[in-house]
Parts: sequence; structure tokens; C-alpha cells
Amino acid sequence: MNDAYVKYSVQNNIGTIEFFTPQHNSLPAKTLSHLSETIVNAGTDRESKVLILQSGGNKTFCAGASFDEILLIENEEQGLEFFSGFANVISAMRQCPKFIIGRIQGKTIGGGVGLASSCDYNFATIFSEIKLSELAIGIGPFVVGPAVERKIGTTATYELAIDATHFRSAQWAKEKGLFVEIFDTIELMDEAIYKLATTLASSNSEAMKEIKKIFWRGTENWNELLLQRAAMSGKLILSEQTKKVIASFKNK
Repeated sequence: MNDAYVKYSVQNNIGTIEFFTPQHNSLPAKTLSHLSETIVNAGTDRESKVLILQSGGNKTFCAGASFDEILLIENEEQGLEFFSGFANVISAMRQCPKFIIGRIQGKTIGGGVGLASSCDYNFATIFSEIKLSELAIGIGPFVVGPAVERKIGTTATYELAIDATHFRSAQWAKEKGLFVEIFDTIELMDEAIYKLATTLASSNSEAMKEIKKIFWRGTENWNELLLQRAAMSGKLILSEQTKKVIASFKNK
């Protein structure tokens, strides 16, 4: 697989949204835009009653923001536009009327942790380590922070945000509430995902919609909040120190 994509398919009332980029599933602006649009459209598709969010490949679930595009940001407006991509995806997931099951098959970094945190129910493998790496490159987990904090709590989010260079294990993430179950293999994980998704696909759609609405209560201002956070990242990303650090990461 060499070309980035976002695709959506439905089978037995189970909708699957899959994204992929060759750079460890890091997300450029175009892919972020396509992903948010796909989630919105899947939310209104009558053929599906439950959604699975997954990435292509067997290793990294999502490496966060695209370093290639970050290095091209030249002003605050461009910075806001880029980081708004993550804000729009999180908002689309939050407002989607269907449960979203996260299939987290491998390492998850930065914005990827935000995607996982925005899923309603996550399955993972023992290889699904997580890290909020933003401070290590000179910014912070501003856009994904509200979703992560809502999922695992303030203390655990603060820990991830401050110690931005070390991964936390899948077991740690499960104990904090990000993952519901972890498995030794992708095959075992997929069996569990299919079992739950099949059950939900035969459940009452209106009941699931109301349950999700209740559990996301208190996030009604997130559209504005996440754009404010995107502006913060867009401003900080312009510093020379940050550019140098990102370039060094990219060249490793």
C-alpha cells in the first residue's frame, strides 16, 4: 500500500471506516478532511447501525499529525487550518449518532490518541502503546486534550502531556479507561469486535443514539473550544525551535 485513502464499507449493518497513509498512518490535511466527511456521511447512512474506525496495516494505528505538512506551515492562518482538521474529525465523531468502535491494532501517537479517545468503545492489542508527543516537538495536546481528558481523566492526561517522550503500555491505557479489552493478536481482537458490532447492529438505533447523546453530554461547546485550541497549536508551531525539532524527528 503506497497511496493514502479513506474508505467506507457496510456489511450486515456494520459500517467500517478505514484510513491509511504510508507514513505510519500519520494524517495530512486532505486525509483529515476526507475522514471527517466520511464519519459525518456514515452517521446518516441508513444501511449501517454501528461503526468501526480502523486504520490500514498491522502496525501503527495512527502516528498523529503529518510532519511533512507541519513543516510547510508559514503563518498562524495556515496553522489554524491544519490543526482544525483534527478538531473537525473529533467533532464529527462526537456528534455522530452511532456508536463508534475503535480498532486499535498498534502504537498510537499524538492526534491518534485523540481519535481513539473519541471512539465510544475501544478494542486493542498488547502492541497498542500510546504517547502524547506534542510537548516534545514544542506544542501541546491542545486539540485532542479535551477528548483524552474526558476518556481517561485529568491526572492521566496530565501525565501523558508532561512526559511526552515515553510510551505507555496498552495495559496502562486499559487501566485508565481508554481501552476496554486488549488481546494478544489482531485476530482475537477482530473476533471480539465483530461479536460486539453484530450485537449492536441488531439493537435499537434510537436507544443507542440517546445513550450516546447522554454520555457525550457537556461537550456541546466543543466545536468552538477545539477551534480555539487549534489556533493555539497553529501559533506555537511557527517557532524556529519547533521547526528544528520536527525536522530532526522526520530525518530519523
